[in-house]
Amino acid sequence: MADPYLRSAADAIPIELVSSQDYERWLGALPPGDREQAQRHRFRAKTGEVCWLGQGTDAIRAAAGWDGASALAALGGLPLKLGEGAYRLAQPVDEVQLLGWGLGCYQFTRYRSEAPTTAQLVLPENASFERLGNFVSAVQLARDLINTPAGDLLPSVLAEEAAEVAATQGADCRIVIGDDLLVEGFEAIHAVGRAATDAPRLIDIRWGDDPEAPLIALVGKGVCFDSGGLNLKPAQGMRSMKKDMGGAAAALGLAQLIMAEALPVRLRLLIPAVENAVAGNAYRPGDILNTYLGLRVEIDNTDAEGRLILCDALALAAEEEPTLMIDFATLTGSARSAVGAELSALFCNDDALADALFAAGRAVDDPLWRLPLHGDYNHMLKSKVADTLNSAASPYGGAITAALFLEKFVNGTPWAHFDIMGYNVRNRPGRPQGGEAMAMRAVFQYLEQRFKR
Repeated sequence: MADPYLRSAADAIPIELVSSQDYERWLGALPPGDREQAQRHRFRAKTGEVCWLGQGTDAIRAAAGWDGASALAALGGLPLKLGEGAYRLAQPVDEVQLLGWGLGCYQFTRYRSEAPTTAQLVLPENASFERLGNFVSAVQLARDLINTPAGDLLPSVLAEEAAEVAATQGADCRIVIGDDLLVEGFEAIHAVGRAATDAPRLIDIRWGDDPEAPLIALVGKGVCFDSGGLNLKPAQGMRSMKKDMGGAAAALGLAQLIMAEALPVRLRLLIPAVENAVAGNAYRPGDILNTYLGLRVEIDNTDAEGRLILCDALALAAEEEPTLMIDFATLTGSARSAVGAELSALFCNDDALADALFAAGRAVDDPLWRLPLHGDYNHMLKSKVADTLNSAASPYGGAITAALFLEKFVNGTPWAHFDIMGYNVRNRPGRPQGGEAMAMRAVFQYLEQRFKR
């Protein structure tokens, strides 16, 4: 992707952002020729609408509509609509709106021989070229990983991508592979991934050398493809499962952003990377797995695999008693039923943390909604032969019982769990259809506000 931003361009075309609420006043103030042009093209200043003014003169400019509902959408739909060229803004905008331009430039072109060209924006003097670039790069990383077909993003490839991020940012990276997972006590991760040709692994990245800095632990679900295991998914359910590592992508993108922006924290990123495949050695319904924490889990359904690999990683992270632990996972269809595909479902064991994350999401147009950790539903996870079931047989409250299962492994650490879609199911300005780093910017906003120097 070409750089969406420019530091300067002498011939940049002005863009005037027009509020739909202010449309009538704006229209009435136009010169007669421009007013006629806007009316002829039925420009009503709706989000995404563009009208060219000053045509036939040296003062050509673009008017772009915005209804004020989504900050990312203010400029997010313009890079592809305006076409190739340099543009500049005629009035001040905020950082989230500027970021919308960069995110709206995104295209997944790995398998395409040609791609549409995008416009470039000359940044205002008070905007940080480097900071916006760091945000765009982190989101692009996550989107590219999610959009890549599973055949080209095996667990080993995801590990290589993570190791490359670590090397670029000066972080340490350790990867535990295959049967070594059993040696180190990660039986649940091993069980989920052992049927695949590409061995399961646990990616462990550390960054930050100030012993006094707060320790932040990030965990991402890295199921590179989910067949459902022996509880095989139907074809329709399996079609989109290349995105089942969306949690890992969001966590890795967030880790890259934290390191690039040099937040004053210590960081640990854990990504269990597996493919949930079908073979003679696949784990089975009714099997009992030991976990890193020591809790024994009876398998009710092999398609509830994400929580199994996460529980080992969460227990490992909790050992160090981090200041904060956050996980991202494309975990349940129940969360999508509850909040839809465009909100991140948040579960949290700390009310103040949950409130702050919600406010951060609103501030940066990365919306989330809290769902309850309703402890009474733990009865649905009771096993007659082990410490817990991995999933409830009941069709009710599936996202809640999944979160309650994970909560057993966090050891009381302040913890936020994001059950995300990881994918835009429709094109929106700044949010093209395809992989998406959901909740990533909200969490960064919270971390930056809490731990800023």
